[in-house]
Amino acid sequence: MDNVAHTLTAVALSQAGFNRKTRFATLALILAANIPDVDIVTSFASSATYLKYHRGLTHSILGATVLAGIVTAVIYLWGGRAAPPKKKDAAPLDLRWLALAAWVGAASHLALDLTNSYGVRLLDPFSGRWFAWDIMYIVDPLLLLILAVALGAPLLFRVISEEVGARKPGFQKGAIVRGFAHARVISLLDSHSYYQEDPERLAAFPTPLNPFQWTGVAETESAIHVLPVNALDSDVDMERDRVFHKPDSSPALTIATKTPTAQAFFDFARFPWAEVEDADDGYDVRILDLRFYSGARGGQPFTVEIRLDKNLQILSDSFSFIGKGD
Repeated sequence: MDNVAHTLTAVALSQAGFNRKTRFATLALILAANIPDVDIVTSFASSATYLKYHRGLTHSILGATVLAGIVTAVIYLWGGRAAPPKKKDAAPLDLRWLALAAWVGAASHLALDLTNSYGVRLLDPFSGRWFAWDIMYIVDPLLLLILAVALGAPLLFRVISEEVGARKPGFQKGAIVRGFAHARVISLLDSHSYYQEDPERLAAFPTPLNPFQWTGVAETESAIHVLPVNALDSDVDMERDRVFHKPDSSPALTIATKTPTAQAFFDFARFPWAEVEDADDGYDVRILDLRFYSGARGGQPFTVEIRLDKNLQILSDSFSFIGKGD
């Protein structure tokens, strides 16, 4: 989830009651709700390095707890030396509530990131397993709208302020709607065979604007099928099925998949698909994660590109989050 959504969620949590429990609660919530993305520093090395470490340790339960502790310590030490509040009825600096606010802020980051198709590694460093609910888009305009409207209507918070963090206007209902839509799409996908093959794995991924429009992915023994599915429809339009046949083994593909960039990508990808093209001076290998397949012309997001010469020596390898134009 984007940092605007994380920040708006932190402010909503503060307005829901934390700002009345301790001084600097809002500051603690905002900092803690964004600090897991400190792993962005790895992007200075390369996009592939960022892919390898993003949403790993800093997005784990252990990492978020440590980061929340750091935020708490810094604010508490600084806050103890800060000038007294101008408002006489302002809440005093309370270490326990400050620590809880920071931990809730960090936990909200993990919770929001868990809802989308990118996922998080909650158990890092003990396990590299990815967890993803797949009901929210990575940058979700509907969620941003809900949070912005809620923060722009203080009257709503008078209704929700009786219990700290008890409710977030519209978010729970939105999550429930998307959860049911996700289950419906999976059921529709499971009701079909794909070129006389039964699906071995099924998944559904949200689109940014319509909570009922999804991208369905069905993997069979020989191919991966990607098709649009609407949760309100009675069936899947199989004529819109895009078929990605699994590639045959080849020396170029074998060597390409052993590069560090490809290994980091395979650790992340859920529906990897590769193609090998002959070039004048060697081979071009492209690897996609089909859960992010856009169907648009040009470059695809989340793509690895590897070039080899005729002697199967690696000439270049790269990863792109946004895709490169053809």
